[in-house]
Amino acid sequence: MRALRGLVPRGRVPLLPRSRRAQRRTVQAVMLGCVLALAPATWMHAVADSRIRTTADVPARDVAVVFGAGLWKGRPTPYLAHRLDAAAELYRTGKVKVVLVTGDNSRAEYDEPDAMRAYLTERGVPDGRIVGDYAGFDTWDSCVRAKKIFGVDRAVLVTQGFHIKRAIALCDAAGIESYGVGVAEPHDSVWYYGGTRELFAAGKAALDVVLEPDPHFLGPKEPGVTEALASDAARP
Repeated sequence: MRALRGLVPRGRVPLLPRSRRAQRRTVQAVMLGCVLALAPATWMHAVADSRIRTTADVPARDVAVVFGAGLWKGRPTPYLAHRLDAAAELYRTGKVKVVLVTGDNSRAEYDEPDAMRAYLTERGVPDGRIVGDYAGFDTWDSCVRAKKIFGVDRAVLVTQGFHIKRAIALCDAAGIESYGVGVAEPHDSVWYYGGTRELFAAGKAALDVVLEPDPHFLGPKEPGVTEALASDAARP
C-alpha cells in the first residue's frame, strides 16, 4: 500500500483506465456516444434541408399547418403570432387554401387553436378556411393527427427556423409530403432556448419515428379540412 502512495492524489480517481486496451475502449465508447447523439440531427437535416422555403417561393399546397407556440393572457405569444402572420400571407397570396391550426387545449382556460383562429381572422383569413386541432400537444401528435384525423396528405408547415426541420421530418414519417416555411426571428434569449431545446427534442423525434406511438388523443376522423376545401372549390 505504501508503494501506491503518491501515485494517485488522495481522494481523487484517475479519469481514464490505466491499461492501453481499456483506454482505447473508453475512447471508442465516447466516440460512439457522440455519433449516436448526432444521428437524429443528421437524419433531420437529410430529410428536411431541401424542403425549407420562404413564403414567397414555397410550392402551393391546399393546406398550411401552423404549430402552436404558447399564449400570453389569452393571445398568441410573439413567436406564435409570427407563425400566424406567415400563414396569413400564404393564404392571401394563394399559396394555401386552408389553414390547420394545431395546439394545446388540455384545460378550459388555455385554448391555443381558438386564439390562433381569432388572430388569423383579424388578418383577413376567413373563419371557414381555418380548421382547429385541439389535441396537438407536441409536434408528433400534430403531424399524426393531421394525417389520420384530418386527412392531410400534402402541406406547408409553418413554424420557427429552429423547429422547422423537426416538423418536416416528423410529418414525413407520419405520411405527409411537406415543405416548410421557417419563420425568422432575432437571436434573443427565446431563440437560443428554442435552439438548445431542439438538440434534445431531436432524440425524442427519432424515437417517435421508430416506435410510432399513438397521439395522446386520436379519436374519430374529422371532416373540417375536407369541408373547407370543398367550400373553397365551390366559390364562384
